[in-house]
Amino acid sequence: MTVSVTERIPARPITDRRLRARVPWRRALHRVLIYALLIGLGIIFVLPFLWMVSTSLKPQDEVFRYPPTFLPSSFEWENYRNGWTILDFNTFLKNSLIVTTANVVGNLISCTLVAYGFARLRARGKHFLFVLLLATLMIPREVTIVPRFILFSEVGLVNTFWPLILPAWFGFPFFIFLLRQFFMTIPRDLDDAARIDGASHLRILVDVILPLSKPALATVAIFAFIGNWTNVLEPLIYLRSTEKYTLALGLNLFRSPAFTQFNWLMAVSVLTLVPVLVVFVVAQRTFVRGVTLTGMGGR
Repeated sequence: MTVSVTERIPARPITDRRLRARVPWRRALHRVLIYALLIGLGIIFVLPFLWMVSTSLKPQDEVFRYPPTFLPSSFEWENYRNGWTILDFNTFLKNSLIVTTANVVGNLISCTLVAYGFARLRARGKHFLFVLLLATLMIPREVTIVPRFILFSEVGLVNTFWPLILPAWFGFPFFIFLLRQFFMTIPRDLDDAARIDGASHLRILVDVILPLSKPALATVAIFAFIGNWTNVLEPLIYLRSTEKYTLALGLNLFRSPAFTQFNWLMAVSVLTLVPVLVVFVVAQRTFVRGVTLTGMGGR
């Protein structure tokens, strides 16, 4: 007795059905493993911040208790007021706002103009100059500290905010690179249409390029804000008077050997980080979009 070919065929859909049933389980397992890994890494990264918050609320005798405890026995909210008022942190906050705001505005204006030139203008040697600009990223910041200090010292700008503000108004290579790459993603047809209507390069930049470049501009603004808000090296070099100190230098004053209130130090550190967290949370979606799209442009 022979079996026809058509009688064997129905066995295949059973195997296919089993395979299709296994696929959702594999996908679910893969997703669970990915989320477990991300949650574990997230906990590792956020644990120091949580420990700082916990220490800021502990009584002084629990800061160095062994074995250490994560949660304080009593929440000392007075640590925030005592830590902020033991030094003139209101003045430090005002100085940080002045320096950071001036740097953010300076970086946005100067880097936008230079990036537009590299992305849109036609000139001989433009690509060579752009490569030369990127090559400056390999120069360590520590190499330029002494020449810059001598320069600002000769013109009498030491112990002022100008050495902290002026460099931002002459462009920053990394920000120029980010903006230039994003500008390259914008179609040139928009420039041609605006130029037919009689628009100049400045008008094209302001009315065409910038409205479409909000993600990249937000990325530059956030990087500039965080970099200047937490900057310690330059203020430590150029500022001499305590009334000109920024928040970062104010926190550095807690390193005195006579100071033992580390819970106050942690409390002020938490307050110092609040503006950074607020800025990132507010602009998070725009920031992520800017980082994602930057670099997808043409050559």
